[in-house]
Amino acid sequence: MNKLRLFKRLGIGVVLFLLLCVALLLLSRSRDFQLFGKLVSHIDTAVHVVALTFDDGPSAQYTPDVLATLARYQVKATFFVTGREASQHSAMTKAIVAAGHQLGNHSWSHPRLVFRSYAVIANEIEQTDAVIREAGYLGPIYFRPPYGKKLLLLPWYLKQHQRVTVTWNVEADSDLGADADTIAQRVISEVKPGSIVLLHVMYASREASRAALPSIIEGLRAKGYRLVTMAELLQDSQP
Repeated sequence: MNKLRLFKRLGIGVVLFLLLCVALLLLSRSRDFQLFGKLVSHIDTAVHVVALTFDDGPSAQYTPDVLATLARYQVKATFFVTGREASQHSAMTKAIVAAGHQLGNHSWSHPRLVFRSYAVIANEIEQTDAVIREAGYLGPIYFRPPYGKKLLLLPWYLKQHQRVTVTWNVEADSDLGADADTIAQRVISEVKPGSIVLLHVMYASREASRAALPSIIEGLRAKGYRLVTMAELLQDSQP
């Protein structure tokens, strides 16, 4: 009888542990919620504004083309750069700033910052902040977690330093097999007033996303959207 009770307790313990693991996994992946601090995945507005954001890089090979496209359409965007790449390609980082775009922090080396120590998290963020400031960027530096993953210590650090976490509610190029037309149509169809669009355009494997950029801009403008930086989007959300 005692063994039966023991097995029941063990079974309950295992179930509770698995439920906890699932809950933590869902929490770490949530685009709309974190335990501490401010998180923004979009803003609630009736105004047709949308923030175009790019992750990773900059890249000596691909950033100039992206900047040229944005300049041609007179669009300002937000680049969530990694500190290591921003340091390696400092001329490109400065070019982003000189063109009037916003820089965001996407960590130094793009690790999953879920089960990392407070010291590691601080180092990943602060090193990247320093590179962003060295590039001449003076505006607010928002943070985007690598892979969108966060749990306890990362949100706590960001709250302690009064930093805004930025995720997204439109991601059209997560499928590397998608072509440019598919990516563009996904963005155009999924965007709503106040959306934050995530695109990856900095690597050779992201040719389709770069090729989709003109169609995305033209399609959103045809629907009456104004493309803004994250700072402008958050300003629009203020009363």
